[in-house]
This record gives sequence, C-alpha cells and structure tokens, in this order.
Amino acid sequence: MPFSDPMADGPSIQAAGQRALKAGTSLRSTLAMVRRLRERDPDTPYVLMGYYNPIYRYGAEAFARDAVAAGVDGAIIVDLPPEEDAELAVPARVAGLDIVRLATPTSDDARLPAVVAHASGFLYYVAVTGITGTRSADATSVHAAVERVRRFSQLPIAVGFGIKTPTQAAEVAKVADAVAVGTAVVDRLAFNLDPEAAPNPVSSTPYSPTSAPSPPASEARSGADMGWGCAFRSALVCY
Repeated sequence: MPFSDPMADGPSIQAAGQRALKAGTSLRSTLAMVRRLRERDPDTPYVLMGYYNPIYRYGAEAFARDAVAAGVDGAIIVDLPPEEDAELAVPARVAGLDIVRLATPTSDDARLPAVVAHASGFLYYVAVTGITGTRSADATSVHAAVERVRRFSQLPIAVGFGIKTPTQAAEVAKVADAVAVGTAVVDRLAFNLDPEAAPNPVSSTPYSPTSAPSPPASEARSGADMGWGCAFRSALVCY
C-alpha cells in the first residue's frame, strides 16, 4: 500500500511508492487490484503491507470489511504498535482479517508478550534494525532470534528486511516459516523501467544491484530472470 512517508523503508521502496502514487495508485485501487488477482487465483494468500495513515483516512472498519471482500487475508501495518492498534485490530477480527504483528531485534523478553498478544496469521520478524534495503541480515542472529520468538507464540514466523540474495533466503528458510523479500525484487523490477517508469524492452544486459534504482533505457532484463529460482521449505513472500 504506497504511502508518501514510508518511515521504515529505504530508497528503493520509497521510490517505488512515489512511482505508484504518481501513477494514481490509492488504497481503493489497491483493493481493486487484489479483487482482480483473487478472481484468477483463489488459493494464494494476500497480505497488504504499509502504513496506517491511508487506512485511517479510509476508515478502519470500512478498510477491514472491504479488504476481506476483495480477497485480502491479512495486513502488516508498520507504524501501528500493539498499544495503539485496537482501532484497526478489533474490526479486523470481526471481519476476518489477520493483523500481522512485527517483532524486531530490540523486542526483548519483556516486550514480546505484548507483541504476540492478539496477533494472528503469522508474526513478521524484522531481521535488522533500521530501514529496508540498507543492511544484510546475519543468519546466526536471525536463527537465534526466531527460536526465541517461538517461545512466546505458536504462530508461523516470517523473516524480512535484509534478505538480499537467494543464498540468504535459503539460509533463513532453515529456521523461519517464510522469507519476505522486498527491496531485492523491487530493484529488479525498477531495472526494467525507463526514467518515466514505463517498461523497457527486454535485453540481455546483466542486472546489477547498483544500477537498479536508475536504469538506463537501453539496459533491461527479463523479470523472470531474477535469480531466485531456488526451492525453500518455507514460503517466499514478495512485496
């Protein structure tokens, strides 16, 4: 769900959000897109990730109702802490919409009970401190953190932030139930856009992460050739 001030996101997803907003994307059009996708695919779970301001303007109760009607299964609201989320969580439970809570490296044993209380769907473990796309997750730290979070909840655990390569994803998947990949996929999609955010013709030029945010018009690569063709025990979630 694109937002003008994505405080938890790095340059790549910030730029993607700005492209979406410039193109006229709104929360209402996002739900309409999910409805179209759901008509084609009745089985894949859809979880929307974003910030609370667009939902607040839409109306929390209306959002929960319309999201479920469109085929959304859950929502991750990055800037809505457990102490403040009743305004959305209560109507979401009534509508059948999972509210996915986030745990972070700074969520200690005293904090985790509040994080997992009333969480549903799954837990999202943020593998690094800071914003998306700027640091790489440390597999050893992630493994220890996931095992610790499991002591407080039986919900599945997805790990995101800092997962940049298939090798990292496969390593995290050894302990997590899902691996969330955002910036790495957004960068590859941006690599296939010209400066006006229109798709480029496909070429054989190799993808380079350093060139992804500002792709020259002559350098594009097939979206299917993303390098993520590895098998996981857990789910691979792209947002």
